[in-house]
Formats: sequence, structure tokens, C-alpha cells
Amino acid sequence: MLTASVIGLPLARTDYAGAIEWILERAAVEAVHAVAAANTHVAALSRHDGEFGATMRCFDLVVPDGMPLVWAMNAGLPEAERLSDRVYGPTLMLETFRATDGRPGFRHFLLGGKSTTLEKLTGRFAEEFPDASIAGTYSPPFGEWPDDEVDRICERIRESGANLIWVGLGCPKQEHWIARHKDRLPDGVYFGIGAAFAFHAGEVSQAPEFFQKRGLEWAYRLAAEPRRLFRRYLVHNSLFLWYALLDHARDE
Repeated sequence: MLTASVIGLPLARTDYAGAIEWILERAAVEAVHAVAAANTHVAALSRHDGEFGATMRCFDLVVPDGMPLVWAMNAGLPEAERLSDRVYGPTLMLETFRATDGRPGFRHFLLGGKSTTLEKLTGRFAEEFPDASIAGTYSPPFGEWPDDEVDRICERIRESGANLIWVGLGCPKQEHWIARHKDRLPDGVYFGIGAAFAFHAGEVSQAPEFFQKRGLEWAYRLAAEPRRLFRRYLVHNSLFLWYALLDHARDE
């Protein structure tokens, strides 16, 4: 799949259909693949933090989750070659469930979040995608994990037979976890899916389409959770702009 570098992060030039085709093809083979949905926070952190940058290089598919990334990818391209939309992580999750609803050979596993969140999530998906197979769920312990926790998680995934594994541990923990254990995880496609669990469980509201289309989802979420998200958006949105301007000046 073709990629474009945005402040050093290779992003797939794809839409939902292309991403899902790639995902289902990889899920059907005996190998481990990692997928991430990158917004400006992820892109800036991968450039600014060497450890996280190394983590992101372990991912096989990184889709542009934020409109500012799409705009950067489209810059200088003829209109016919431009992406018309982002590949938003929570929507990618829904569309992947839809694509596997009633389709044999695909089994989902939900890893992360509170047990109550997972219950709400599985309840919603059972109603919306009644013939999609959720092979298992697991809510890991809060805080530091015991030494044998990774082995326990791997065994649960292996026993479930899942090949589409959704990891909702929050950024950057979920990306680090997938990358660090990629060589020991059971076969399947692993998604770092961020806040999608809370969104789809109805615990956190998503930004209205007006904000999403204009690249202002961060402003909506910041207004909803200022104490938790202030530093993330202040620092990393600023870093993203700085690195984008720096790269543009170097290319002049």
C-alpha cells in the first residue's frame, strides 16, 4: 500500500474500503500484523519521542485518523489523487465489524477497558452486528501488571481463536504493548484503537460531524475533558505544527 510521510510518520494513502481489505487479507494468514490510527498527537509524539518513534516503526499499517494529517498528505497533489476523508479509528472498528458480520473465518477479541465497558460494548455489537463473532474479551488489571500478565493475555487470545484483536489501553500504552510483544503474540491483526471502546460503549461522546470534518475534534474533546487532555493537545498540536513548518522550510 502506498504511503506518504507526514513529519516523518509513514501514513497509508487509503480509505476505509482499502484499509479493511488490507486488514482482512492479513487476518486470514498465520502472522502478526499491527494497525494504528494516527492523529496529530500520535504523529507529533512519534517524531518527538524516540522510544515512541521506534514503537510506531513496528506497525505494518498506519492510517490517517485526523483531518490535519489528510490535509498534509494531500498538499501539492492533483485533486484526483487526494484523499477525500480520514480513516477514523472508531469508524474503522465499526466498518471492520460490519465487513465480518456473517462472514466465516473472522473472530474478534476486545482487550482493554473496564469490565463494565466491555459488557456495554459487546451488547451494542451483538445488536448491531448479530452475526459477527466476538470470541473473547478481557479487562486487564489497573496500574502495573503482574509479571505473568502478558502470558495470560496471549493464552486467552490463542484459546479464543481470534484473528482481529482490538487493543484499547490508551495511547501510548497500547502502541508500546503491541510493539514490544509483537514477536510473541498469537497470529492475528492487532489494532491500537484508543478511545473507541468508550465511544462505542456510550461512555464518552464523540465530536459532532461539524467538528470532525474541520479538524476540530480536539477542541470538542478538550472542552469535555480539559484537565485530562489540556497538556496533550497544547503540547502535541503545537509540536505537530512546528515539525510541519520545519519540514516545509527544509523542502523549500
